[in-house]
Amino acid sequence: MDLALAEARAAFDLDEVPIGAVVVRGDEVLARGHNRVRTDVDPTAHAEILAIREAARISGDKRLVGATVFTTVEPCFMCAGALVHARVERVVWAVRDPKFGGAVSLGQVLDHPGANHRVEYCEGVRAAEAAELLRSFFRSKREAARRDPP
Repeated sequence: MDLALAEARAAFDLDEVPIGAVVVRGDEVLARGHNRVRTDVDPTAHAEILAIREAARISGDKRLVGATVFTTVEPCFMCAGALVHARVERVVWAVRDPKFGGAVSLGQVLDHPGANHRVEYCEGVRAAEAAELLRSFFRSKREAARRDPP
């Protein structure tokens, strides 16, 4: 989770929503990523998607069997779906996303009984740090909006 939090801080520094993700298999870090939605002008450039894409490219396989993804925020529906499609074994996240979370908050994509693969998950790892990073980011956005109204 240290690496995922470092990626989240990199996103913060780029004025992106501070979410980071890392794909690990065994003792090997396959890939890492952070949100680049604004930077890339791409609504799919979420940390998990970018890390999954890179891990698949590096491993040479569209399936990430045996991999664990560490992410600072509960995956959204899109990212949770990508985790299932990639056959990731497990995902570990820090904080829930009550407005977009597709794993437990708004949906159960990772372990839906109708899906052809289920992803194990664990939540709450380093939650305080991830939550504070998100609070700081959105606080700065609100303060900027008050200073410089549209």
